[in-house]
Amino acid sequence: MGRQRGGRRSEDRDPRGGGGPVAGTYEIDTGTCELEEDPFDQQSWIVKINGEPSSHIDLADPQTLAFDYMRWISELIRSQWDSASKLRVLHLGGGACTLARAFASLYPEARQVVVELDGRLAVLVREWFDLPRAPLLRVRVGEARAVTETLSEDSRDVIVRDVFAGSSTPRPLTTLEFTEHARRVLAPGGIYVVNCGDTPDLRGARAEAATIGAVFEHTAIIADPAMLKGKRDGNIVIAGSDVPIATSSALASRVLGGGTQAHVWQDAQVRKFAEAAKVLRDDVAPTSE
Repeated sequence: MGRQRGGRRSEDRDPRGGGGPVAGTYEIDTGTCELEEDPFDQQSWIVKINGEPSSHIDLADPQTLAFDYMRWISELIRSQWDSASKLRVLHLGGGACTLARAFASLYPEARQVVVELDGRLAVLVREWFDLPRAPLLRVRVGEARAVTETLSEDSRDVIVRDVFAGSSTPRPLTTLEFTEHARRVLAPGGIYVVNCGDTPDLRGARAEAATIGAVFEHTAIIADPAMLKGKRDGNIVIAGSDVPIATSSALASRVLGGGTQAHVWQDAQVRKFAEAAKVLRDDVAPTSE
């Protein structure tokens, strides 16, 4: 279909009714959002923000997670809680709410809040996709750190940070001070998990692992071997908790499946990976070293 900006014209509405997705380019508060049909699956859609792939969503099956890092996060959470758990989940970074939609299917009793900076994008994804309604899933427009700092102590079981400006996470969401806020918000036994995008030098991932390890007693990493060996750009999932995590053999087996086979590193391996890195702090500017 043709490109379009600023939303959908009446003649472009989904012929199926209900205001479903229509391929095109839309103006949003932070730039542009491209909505594309998945060429391999007519029931799936790809969302790009300012040209960068942001989300993939399968309308037929909310538990389909095409992005490997999302699948790894989902498997990590599944290894800690069963489907009857009434999880309280905070998602920092929304996109198409793919992971929140998957969690709503996996945990029918969950209560989730997605914090999305871009208000126009939040409206569009509600219009396009079959997202659960409040109180199951609320979308809150705001800046992730500012919102997190307002939340009550022990008020969440899971915090997922998946915020990017271009190809990197804004520094204020990576520091010790912010991570301490995340821990304050988490209930005992909760998990803080981040999607860290990095280059082969792995400086960002090592620093994030060091920072998370400075706040939480237990850490874990999930990533594919090529990424962990510094052979390519990619995503590393890093998690922290006050209880042991990622210890399940079933988790290790499940992340070996899918499009990209991944390895699970438990606390000792994570701390060795991060031992030479400096903890990220608000008052210390990043260097090129």
